[in-house]
Amino acid sequence: MARLAVAGVLTAGFAMSPALADKIKNPTAVFAGLDKITGRIIAFEAAVDETVQFGSLQLTARICYSRPEYENPQTTVFLEVEEVASDNQFKKLFNGWMFASSPGLNAIEHPVYDVWLTECKGGKDIIKTPPEQDDQDDIPAPLSADAKKGAKPVEPLKRGNAATNAPLRLPDATAAGNVPGGPLPPGAVAPRAQPRQSFFPTTSGGGGGRGGAAYDPAGNSSR
Repeated sequence: MARLAVAGVLTAGFAMSPALADKIKNPTAVFAGLDKITGRIIAFEAAVDETVQFGSLQLTARICYSRPEYENPQTTVFLEVEEVASDNQFKKLFNGWMFASSPGLNAIEHPVYDVWLTECKGGKDIIKTPPEQDDQDDIPAPLSADAKKGAKPVEPLKRGNAATNAPLRLPDATAAGNVPGGPLPPGAVAPRAQPRQSFFPTTSGGGGGRGGAAYDPAGNSSR
């Protein structure tokens, strides 16, 4: 029994951080964002260390890794997510690794919005990882509130018929009862205190939640 407990702890540890392998450090993370009330999904991207906003969620991608062709495919991001309440108070929702191949592994728990990683892009240089290097060495220190100021509104990506690397399935979609459990298109992200970009999926004409309007702490109008 003790051996089983130790094995379980080790397995959980591996699931919470990327496996050791050569990797590519990318400057841009691409996300998908879902409004569970309207069922609308948008794709958007954020530069590393840039704070962006999706609905009431503010997100900051700190690291975005992909793998070279000779490694097993894996795309990971270290993400900070906070919710902005109507009184302009911030609540931390997520701070950890997110995996494009397993969006349900470390999912954001929110009743209205969901965000998951679909792609890391823009990087070319391969980082050789020593066998003795600990994955925890990659975890960055949290950004200060001052470092997240001066943001501008985000624009959803216009993907058209762009192909995806693999079909995505919304985690716990059937349980949520908001979207079918089938494959989903790709998408992108959002952050804190004066985000650089923001997009609000609910509009007055779209039958969104809470009267169709989404709260924008930065004072920007809904699109």
